[in-house]
Amino acid sequence: MDFKNNIRVIEDFPQPGISFKDITTLLKDGEAYRAAIDELKALVSHLNIDVIAGPEARGFVVGAPLAYALGVGFVPIRKSGKLPYETIEVGYDLEYGKDTLAVHTDAIKPGQNVLIADDLLATGGTIATSVSLVEQLGGKVVGAAFLIELVQLAGRNKLSEIEVISLLNYED
Repeated sequence: MDFKNNIRVIEDFPQPGISFKDITTLLKDGEAYRAAIDELKALVSHLNIDVIAGPEARGFVVGAPLAYALGVGFVPIRKSGKLPYETIEVGYDLEYGKDTLAVHTDAIKPGQNVLIADDLLATGGTIATSVSLVEQLGGKVVGAAFLIELVQLAGRNKLSEIEVISLLNYED
């Protein structure tokens, strides 16, 4: 399946010069959504994964169904103040500002192999922060999986220690 046919590209959003890749058009197509998750499952099946972690919010729509397909647990990584139990937090720079991500202190057991899943790899800030959270809890990040990678932003350079798997690459 050519998944790019299911991704809507919106020019100059959220600001001039940005070519936004909108996955909602893929998500609303049950056949395409299932095929994308199945393809990601095949691409990560060689990794020894105990749990998948996904950053809010689009990481949930990739990570949770992928975890289900693989028969492993899912750990939500949320914005600061959104989780009800004790958390650890790490601040980071976004493409358009700053933010903080948090995870429950008991979400990942020391030694667990973790795959981080998200919709898009851009500059790598969100995923590098997610890696930091997992490692602070004693988890080992064995890979990162994405529906889309924006190659020109070189986000994988921030993830040089882990395997990066992308379903689609965009050069622009």
